[in-house]
Amino acid sequence: MPTAQDFQIALKELFRNAGGQYIDINSGELHRKVGGYPGHNHRMPVCCEVMYKNMRGKDAVLEAPLSGKGASLTVRYVLPR
Repeated sequence: MPTAQDFQIALKELFRNAGGQYIDINSGELHRKVGGYPGHNHRMPVCCEVMYKNMRGKDAVLEAPLSGKGASLTVRYVLPR
């Protein structure tokens, strides 16, 4: 099962490889990249927590499920990081 650190490493890699003024990251796509999703033992809440913790001043949630943690969570992160 992926850990918070696994999601953090993958997120930092996406930031590092991004170009432009921002990058939009979807939690479902991030979790698939790290592994274990979809599946019975997915770690979507952990994935979403890591995404929220990486938000800074001008970053914005573009879409979120009612619970705040789910595969539709999409965050726009302003670059550079």
